[in-house]
Amino acid sequence: MVEELVAAGVTLASAGVVYVMAAARVVKQYERGVVFRLGRLRPEVRGPGLTMIVPFVDKLRKVNMQIVTMPVPGQEGITRDNVTVRVDAVVYFKVIGPAEAVVRVEDYRFAVAQMAQTSLRSIIGKSELDDLLSDREKLNQGLELMIDSPAVEWGVSIDRVEIKDVSLPETMKRSMARQAEADRERRARVINADGELQASKKLAEAAQQMADTPAALQLRLLQTVVAVAAEKNSTLVLPFPVELLRFLEKAQQPVQQSVPQPVQQSVPQSPPVTQQPVQEQLPSTAPRLDVSPRGANSGQD
Repeated sequence: MVEELVAAGVTLASAGVVYVMAAARVVKQYERGVVFRLGRLRPEVRGPGLTMIVPFVDKLRKVNMQIVTMPVPGQEGITRDNVTVRVDAVVYFKVIGPAEAVVRVEDYRFAVAQMAQTSLRSIIGKSELDDLLSDREKLNQGLELMIDSPAVEWGVSIDRVEIKDVSLPETMKRSMARQAEADRERRARVINADGELQASKKLAEAAQQMADTPAALQLRLLQTVVAVAAEKNSTLVLPFPVELLRFLEKAQQPVQQSVPQPVQQSVPQSPPVTQQPVQEQLPSTAPRLDVSPRGANSGQD
C-alpha cells in the first residue's frame, strides 16, 4: 500500500513538473507577451519575467519593444523640377501596442518598410532638387508624418526618419559644378571690383595729400626703386611723370630753332674733257717683207 502511494506521489510530482515546464514562459526585459487562449486574444499583456500559461490551451507570442533601424532601399523618382534622382533613407520605429502589432497587421516590419518606400517616392515627386539637397530637415519631418499616420493603427510609433543620400545623374553633377564655378567667379569679380574701388579712393586721397607736399612724391618714388631693387633684378624700371617728358620736349624746341643752317656755295664746274683715241703711225721708211710667191721664185733664181 505504501509503495503504491509512493508511486502515485512520484507520478503526480512528475506530472506537476512536466506541467510546470510546459506552462512556464520567460519574457525578457525588452519584450512583451501576447497570449491567445483557444485562438482568442487575452486582454492582459504579459510583462517581463516568469509567466505561466495553460499548456495546450494558451499560446504566447513575444513582441520586441526595442527601436528597430530599418534601411529604406534607394528609390528613383522625378522631382517637381523634372530632375531624375535616387534617394535612400533610414527609418527608426518601435512597437508601442503589442496586441495591435500582432492582431491588426500580419507583419508590421514588412508593412512599415513598404509604407516607407511609398512615402519616400511621394516626397521625391512633391519636392524640388534644391529642397532635397539643402532642406532635408523639413523633408524628414514630412516623411515621418506620412509614415506615422497609418503606423499608429498598427501599434507602431515612428521615432525618426532620415534621408541618407541623394544620387544625381552625371550630367546634372556637371551642370551643378559649372553653376557653382560661375557663382564663385561672380563673387570673386565683385570682391575684386570692390577692392579696386576702395583702392582708387585711397589712391585719390594719397594723390591729394602728395599734391600739397611734392616731396612726398619723390620719397614714394625712392621707396618704389628700393622695393624693386631688393628683388635682385638685372633690369630696373624707373617711372617718369608724363609732365616731365613734355617739359623736356618743349625745352628742346627753341634750341633746335636757334641753330643756324649751313650755307651751301656753288662751285663752277669746268667743261668736260673729251678723250680721243690716239692712232700710232708707223714710219714710212720701215722695211717691208715680200712674202709673195714671186719673190720666192726670184730668190731661187
